Amino acid sequence: MYAIIETGGKQVKVEEGQAIYVEKLEAETGDSITLDKVLVVSGDDFKVGAPYVDGATVTAKVEKQGRQKKITVMKFKAKKNYHRKQGHRQPYTKLTIEKINA
Repeated sequence: MYAIIETGGKQVKVEEGQAIYVEKLEAETGDSITLDKVLVVSGDDFKVGAPYVDGATVTAKVEKQGRQKKITVMKFKAKKNYHRKQGHRQPYTKLTIEKINA
């Protein structure tokens, strides 16, 4: 059984017991959260929402909050003596899917 959920402006295919990384959510480590933006639920019968499946939720546990590896952003203009270097670390939340309620 799997579901496709929407979180942080992205769509993610999830199964029970799976660990996923999503955009930062306001929750503490160890908290249990409910994701209600479920687009598709697969199991005994296949349900597709328009845009979301009514009454379907996904329960997940917050494993940790963190930040990804640093990426370097460079701006450069040739022959103009212009260059800018900037670093960025995107925050994330690691979730473990506990239950898919269809």
